[in-house]
Amino acid sequence: MILNAGNLLRHLAYLEYVLRHKLYVFKACRLTGASLWRGLVHDLSKFLPSEWMPYAQCFYAPDGTKQYMETPAFTEAWNRHQKRNLHHWQAWLVTMDRGETKPLPMPDEYVCEMVADWVGASLAITGKMDVKAWYEKSKHKMVLHPETRAKAETLLKVVCEG
Repeated sequence: MILNAGNLLRHLAYLEYVLRHKLYVFKACRLTGASLWRGLVHDLSKFLPSEWMPYAQCFYAPDGTKQYMETPAFTEAWNRHQKRNLHHWQAWLVTMDRGETKPLPMPDEYVCEMVADWVGASLAITGKMDVKAWYEKSKHKMVLHPETRAKAETLLKVVCEG
């Protein structure tokens, strides 16, 4: 997909979302204890064409309205994004040759950024701080090392309950 006048609104809408998300994550990093650096570099890979184009096409129609149209290109971009950005728990899974997938413990800096990312996504998408309810609905799908889960849940309490 090429950036042209016919789909410029799609890209502007996606840019507005990414910048809003990055701002909320930066602010949430201060609450979780993530470094200033992690807050600044968070999700920079989303600006690479290999992520930008499939994401913009998945989440926004050419006229800039929201949509969700998952494509093979988006799935590949999402996989790349997870592997490039170590605040995603999926980056800390190892698949053994025997087929078993095991979670590795995440370093604290990435756990802090992961929780900040959840907060930033919640605020950017819904405009509300509903990250705790989202986590309760989603946690059964997350393959986290027990230490990582404990740290993330402690940080969620700090962020959500003050």
